[in-house]
Amino acid sequence: MPATSLRVLSIIPPMTQLNTPYPSTAYITGFLRSRAVDARQEDLALALVLRLLSRKGLEQVIAAVQQLPANQHSPAVRSFVAQQDRYLATITPAIAFLQGRDSTLAHRIAGRGFLPEGPRFDALDVYVDDDGGDPLGWAFGALGLQDRAKHLATLYLNDLADVLRDAVDERFEFVRYAESLAASQPSFDPLAGALAAPHTLVDAMLAALTDEAMARHTPDVVLLSVPFPGSVYAAFRIAQTIRARYPDVKTVLGGGFVNTELRGLADARVFDFFDYVTLDAGERPLLALLEHLGGERGSSRLVRTFVRDEASGEVRYVNMMEADIAFAEVGTPTWDGLPLDRYLSLLDMLNPMHRMWSDGRWNKLTVAHGCYWKKCSFCDVGLDYIGRYEGASASVLADRIEAIVEETGQTGFHFVDEAAPPKALKALAHELIERNAGISWWGNVRFEKTFTPDLAQLLADSGCIAISGGLEVASDRLLALMKKGVSVEQVARVTKAFSDAGILVHAYLMYGFPTQTVQDTVDALEYVRQLFENGCIQSGFFHRFVCTVHSPVGMNPQEYGIELLPLPESRFARNDVGFVDPTGVDHDALGACLKKAIYNYMHGIGVEDDVRMWFPFKVPKTTVKRDRIARALGPRH
Repeated sequence: MPATSLRVLSIIPPMTQLNTPYPSTAYITGFLRSRAVDARQEDLALALVLRLLSRKGLEQVIAAVQQLPANQHSPAVRSFVAQQDRYLATITPAIAFLQGRDSTLAHRIAGRGFLPEGPRFDALDVYVDDDGGDPLGWAFGALGLQDRAKHLATLYLNDLADVLRDAVDERFEFVRYAESLAASQPSFDPLAGALAAPHTLVDAMLAALTDEAMARHTPDVVLLSVPFPGSVYAAFRIAQTIRARYPDVKTVLGGGFVNTELRGLADARVFDFFDYVTLDAGERPLLALLEHLGGERGSSRLVRTFVRDEASGEVRYVNMMEADIAFAEVGTPTWDGLPLDRYLSLLDMLNPMHRMWSDGRWNKLTVAHGCYWKKCSFCDVGLDYIGRYEGASASVLADRIEAIVEETGQTGFHFVDEAAPPKALKALAHELIERNAGISWWGNVRFEKTFTPDLAQLLADSGCIAISGGLEVASDRLLALMKKGVSVEQVARVTKAFSDAGILVHAYLMYGFPTQTVQDTVDALEYVRQLFENGCIQSGFFHRFVCTVHSPVGMNPQEYGIELLPLPESRFARNDVGFVDPTGVDHDALGACLKKAIYNYMHGIGVEDDVRMWFPFKVPKTTVKRDRIARALGPRH
């Protein structure tokens, strides 16, 4: 049949996000429909969680728990068993509340007498004052009823996630599900072994949901988009079900994980589950593949696609060099077919900026493809999703925004660029203001000097409510080594401009970069402390530097003073690479302290104290003057 007669189903596999759909299927479904293809989409990540977190699902969890010897019960499981009747009685209304369908339940949840409470609620004890008063009063006050209840209901779900992990499937997590089976895993053996094992309760539910989706859509082609290592295992389980029960349906694997880690794929066993594996931007490879399946194109004319050769049984990479679809021509994403009223708004972190990743139903959109800077030495700058930079006009972007608001009824947007270009944001802001678009938006940028106070205010006027960006290591020496193109003082001025415009600011932070010393780390934390103290940032997150094979550090380690460790032979995933840093610093020990410090800073705790208080071992005094950021924000001479 011709390509446009094929029915295509795009699936979001577990686990991605619970508050809003991961955007890859919305992008590809919108594009395929613009090319007259019958394209559908399903979010099986959300569907799986909703099936597990239902009365019937919990009854099955209880049955699984009963099969465990009592001496193997974790604290979470013991608490669940003791309160299982309360869990069965409250799970349906609690989920409805988090979906925004029963807001009046907030009164009972906030009263702390409705939901059963497990070990996750112990964290609230740290907030109780000396008088034994309200542990959450500082965060929600007298009137923050809905948010208080949302936070408590999130703790309730986290308790249940712990039970699922401890009693049903040891790999289970709401985000990083079975991640270790795939992340930088040179051999397919661990994943193959897990896929050959009998179904857990979670696996059985996922197979049933896959069956239901296949019956609902009767597709000819199923696309599985895998953005993270934590969604690989479930994607293979879905493909396994399809291959066993619907052998004529073609399955295709793609997405961020594939584009990053499977570029050297050679293990033919992957094709026991998938017919095709595609790399990088999916529009052109999928058009070519659909034309091939429709008899309009030979297999030798596929684009960026791995296949298993029928004669030899070996993996073959086919890439007829064809130009990608221009970013301005990929069409408008569509969320049609996804249950937008069933996503869960969660509030796990009591910080107004940090909550945005888990709370609210955001329409995800890209201002431009790739990164306009593409110089950062820790980044995969050679890969397509970073290296190929293309934009679209402000009018095209505003048209997409208006179409999405019309379709979804939602006016919140998350611009998911690697770094949204300042010029494009400025032009878009003018367009949104001229059209009286009335949206709220947030996104990721580079903290560069182009973001003046005037531009920050313009972005706020257009609907910008929050900005995230990479400060990485707050050290001018290391920022220069990273080729970030910014300085600490510049970041201070830019973030202060955003904050003064009423825009929340989140800083991505890094530790363990090559040649980073203990002194560098202590000084970096002092800079971060001052950024909080001076109201430049409201939120941040420290992550450990990872050297990847696609980054400038991984490709030219000698320039960064390190020696790479030999990589094992890889026929499956290949990304992270170990290295020897001559400084010999114990970054793991330092990292735990950095994370504790920033968690407290985000809650307004310890911001005025000496940063050495966060380290339970001796570290040097900071060399940064305590007013360094304040002076950077003062009048410039």
